[in-house]
Amino acid sequence: MSEQAVTAQSEDFSRWYNEIVYRADLAAPSPVRGCVIIKPYGYEIWEGIKSGLDRRFKATGHQNAYFPLFIPESYIRREAQHVEGFSPELAVVTHAGGKELEEPLVVRPTSETVIGEAFSDWIQSYRDLPLLINQWSNVVRWELRTRPFLRTAEFLWQEGHTAHATHDEAEAETRQMLDIYADFASEDAAIPVIKGEKSRMERFAGAVRTYTIEAMMRDRRALQSGTSHNLGQNFAKAFDIRYLTEANTQDFCWTTSWGLSTRMVGAVVMTHGDDKGLRLPPKLAPFQLVIVPIYRRDAQRGAVLDTVERLRQAFESASLRVHVDDREGQSPGFKFNDWEMRGVPLRVEIGPKDVSNNNAVLARRDVPGREGKQFVSQDNVVAVAQELLGDIQRNLLDDARAFRDAHIHDASSYAELRAIVAEGEWARVYWDGTDDEELAVKDETGATIRCFPFEQPDAPGECVVSGRPAAKVALFAKAY
Repeated sequence: MSEQAVTAQSEDFSRWYNEIVYRADLAAPSPVRGCVIIKPYGYEIWEGIKSGLDRRFKATGHQNAYFPLFIPESYIRREAQHVEGFSPELAVVTHAGGKELEEPLVVRPTSETVIGEAFSDWIQSYRDLPLLINQWSNVVRWELRTRPFLRTAEFLWQEGHTAHATHDEAEAETRQMLDIYADFASEDAAIPVIKGEKSRMERFAGAVRTYTIEAMMRDRRALQSGTSHNLGQNFAKAFDIRYLTEANTQDFCWTTSWGLSTRMVGAVVMTHGDDKGLRLPPKLAPFQLVIVPIYRRDAQRGAVLDTVERLRQAFESASLRVHVDDREGQSPGFKFNDWEMRGVPLRVEIGPKDVSNNNAVLARRDVPGREGKQFVSQDNVVAVAQELLGDIQRNLLDDARAFRDAHIHDASSYAELRAIVAEGEWARVYWDGTDDEELAVKDETGATIRCFPFEQPDAPGECVVSGRPAAKVALFAKAY
């Protein structure tokens, strides 16, 4: 195996993923079990995700704030369903400053409780509503089985928290934020997602309704990529979040919460990556293109590097993120493989002949071999690069959508559902099952209801398990 070779996806997808994360320099192991160090290249992808989302949040009236990492244990316990849902995952501080604390502090698994307490102080009347808050932070959920970016004991995310005067306003907010997640996933991350509602069994602890965007990875497992929760008045009643109505009466607010995490970095890796490494969508790539100077003799070096510098400035003037790989002691072939591993969308090669002929070689990461290469005049290289980057963004999305749609199958019986799931595919079925029936399917097949998609058939059907009339279809799949 060469230095750049990785395990093939078809051989062992889990091993492939771990190798890519570390070999592409996204992360490094941590001395704390279940955690990772996010390295600069991986963090820049996260910063691209943050930028794309934050811009959308602020365009819809949300403001950023920050709330404490430590939450009094009593706050968590004030919402019974919430603590029941999170108890196994909580990290609790019992000692600080050399003394036992009077009340243990929970390291936040999510901030509904501490933010609910703040909202109860901030909100007095209908004039204070809606209150639209987001925070960028880290959270801790003590997972037993971890995987870089996908499931770690500590991870980075954003969590939105809002309060409203009516149920309908809260519901509109919950749906709006899911639409924002779906738009970001498709437009920036080039990941086609399915929007839908979670089953009661899969609902967020304490929520009335949970909505999700579900994505299919290259091993055909589902990844819950972002969720939005209508919390009803549950947290408002637990934390006494009241407001004075226009009719001069007191009422509880209706609240929401929604979040998307560094799991999205893992989603980008597993949706687009191939056996050579990452394939990054240009909108999220830390470097949209890398220039590799090629020369054999010192006499050629000056002219090549002068041309490279001129092109670098031209790309930067067009607001493209460009990097020049001028490392000494590494062959051009090594550099090509290295940047393929890192998933840079477009490679620019400049050698002595290109200098003489006023050309540049452009190589697309998403189209391998000769088909992905073209000679371009240096006079027109910036415009061609911009066009190619747009095409690469669209191509990655189209490729992922075609892959997803090819692996979703309709099942009209439980036997068909089992067979589809056994092949690692997604099953779309009519469903009117109970919680116990849903658990039985999970125990027997390993698949869960990923969501009830918003896009539903026009006519009702028959539940594949119970045989009862069913108004909706659900998607069953194995998931991360």
